Amino acid sequence: MSAYDKQIGGSHYKDMTIQPSEFINKNNLPFAEGNAIKYICRHKHKGERQDLEKAKHYIDMILERDYPLIPMTEEEEYRNAGITKEEAERTYPPNNSWGMIKPPETSSKDWVDGYKKWKKGCPHN
Repeated sequence: MSAYDKQIGGSHYKDMTIQPSEFINKNNLPFAEGNAIKYICRHKHKGERQDLEKAKHYIDMILERDYPLIPMTEEEEYRNAGITKEEAERTYPPNNSWGMIKPPETSSKDWVDGYKKWKKGCPHN
């Protein structure tokens, strides 16, 4: 009798044509790939949506491990946006450290006067 002929705890694998553990072991799959396959195979018979979320989590781990995101260069960002650096600087001049046009200086009195004017004309009052 093979270890694959029995299952301890439930029957959610035993009824399958080939058990996920046998497939995983015979194909020498790494841990994360094996768990993703296991959860995908059993979701209808055991953990339902949660098993699919677990499989997705393991797939995300594989993607992060094997295909890490590499930050784009500034040139690539402009090319993807369909503009040149010069066009971007003409459209959004970097006049300060925030890369935005600095608003005109206003005093606190100007702000208070503006607020009172707004409040007076606000339809919710």
